[in-house]
Amino acid sequence: MAALGPFEARPRVAVAVSGGADSLALAFLAAPWARNLGGEAVAVTVDHGLRAEAGAEAAQVGAWLTAAGIAHSVLTWTGPKPRSDIQAAARAARYRLLEAWCAERAILHLLLAHHLDDQAETVLLRLGRGSGVDGLAAMAPIRETRLLRLLRPVLTLPASRLRAGLAAVGQPWIDDPSNHDPAYARVRMRRLMPALAAEGLSAERLAATAAGMAGTRAALDGQVAAAALDHVRFHPAGFVHVAAGALAALPGEIGRRLLARLLLAVGGGGYAPRRDRLDRLHRALVGGGAIGQTLGGCRIAAAGGGDVLICRETRALAAPAPLIPGRTIAWDGRFHLAVADAAPAGLAVGALGAEGWRVVCRERPALASGWRREFPAAARAALPAIFATDGLCAVPHLGYSRPVTVAGVLCPSVFDPGGALRWIAPAPMFPVTTGRGSTE
Repeated sequence: MAALGPFEARPRVAVAVSGGADSLALAFLAAPWARNLGGEAVAVTVDHGLRAEAGAEAAQVGAWLTAAGIAHSVLTWTGPKPRSDIQAAARAARYRLLEAWCAERAILHLLLAHHLDDQAETVLLRLGRGSGVDGLAAMAPIRETRLLRLLRPVLTLPASRLRAGLAAVGQPWIDDPSNHDPAYARVRMRRLMPALAAEGLSAERLAATAAGMAGTRAALDGQVAAAALDHVRFHPAGFVHVAAGALAALPGEIGRRLLARLLLAVGGGGYAPRRDRLDRLHRALVGGGAIGQTLGGCRIAAAGGGDVLICRETRALAAPAPLIPGRTIAWDGRFHLAVADAAPAGLAVGALGAEGWRVVCRERPALASGWRREFPAAARAALPAIFATDGLCAVPHLGYSRPVTVAGVLCPSVFDPGGALRWIAPAPMFPVTTGRGSTE
C-alpha cells in the first residue's frame, strides 16, 4: 500500500468485492491496514442482476464481511441489459456505480483485486489483438479518474497466494461459474497458461513484460506531452487546433500517440481508435488530405493558417440529458455542469445545433462576429447548451442566457475529458468561458 500512496493520515478506502477469493482476500487485508492507521476500509458489491443467484450471493458476502467488522454495501445495476458484449457492458456499469458511490461519500481510493494471473492473461489477450505499447502495458497499479484513484495493491501476487490466505483462516468464497465458461476469451486464455508456463511464458514473465512496457509508455507520454504543449491549442468548449505541419514534423509514433489522445479528449471515448484506423488518419493528416474525415467521434476540419481543427462529430453527440437541481451533470463524456439547488425544473443539456446557433446570433447580433472568430463553424453545433420546454435558454461557453435568471443558478459548462489529457498538466487546464474571448 505504501507504494500506492500518498494517503490521508486516517485513510478511508473502498474495496470492490465480488465475493470471489481475490476480492475477499483484498478486503480482509485492507481492513486491518486501514484500521491500524486510524482509518477504515469499506466493501462494496455490485449486483449486476445477470444471474438469479446474484442477490443471495451479495447477501452472503455482506454477512461474511459484517462478521469480520467490515462495513458492506450492495449496488444494483438496473435497467435494460445489452444482448451482446455483456461482459464489457457489465464492467462499465460496475465502475460507474462504484465511482459514483465513492464520490457521494468523499472516498478517494477504490481498491481492486486484480492479481498477477489477471495481468498475465491481459497481456496475452492484448497480444492476440495486436496491441502496441499501451495495450501490452496492461493494468496499472494506479489509475486516476476524475473523481478518485483506482488502486491495485495485489497486482504482483499470484491468485494461489490469495486463496491460500483465505483457506488458512477458514474463510469460504463464492466461485462465479462465468469464470469457467469457455465462451469467454479470458477463460480460454487461462486454460492455456500451464502449457505456456512450461515453455517459459509464465505469469511472472508476462507480468514483467507489462511492467517493462509501462516504463516505455511513460517515456513516450513525456514526449507526447511536450509535443502537445508546443503544437496544440485547447479550447474550453471542447475542440483543439493543431499547428500546421506539426504531425508531419513529429516522429511517427509520437504523432500517432498525440493524435490518439486528442481524439479521446475531443470525442469523449473510453478507448483509443483501432491502430489501423488511427494509422490511416495519421497518414492522411501528414499528407494534408484528412479534411472532412471522422474517427473516434471526432471530425477533422481546416482551420486558419493551415492549422487542423479537431472537433466533435455532431452525429456522435450524446442525447440531451435532464438537469437535476443540486446535482453535477456529466454530458457527452466531456462536460460537467453543476446545477444549483434553485435551478428551475424541466431543464436539459444537449447540443446547441445549427438552429440554436442561429437563435443566439439573432438575439446577440453585436457579439456574433466575435463568436464566429472564436468558435469555428465545424465546432459550433456541438457546443453544450441548456434547453427549457420552450426552447434554448443558455449557452455557457458563449456567456449567453435567456431568461437572465437561468445564468444565476447554473454553473458554466466545464470541459473535462477525464484522463485523456491529464498527462499534459497536473492542474486543471480547461478554463471556463465567461463571455466572448474572456476566461477565468
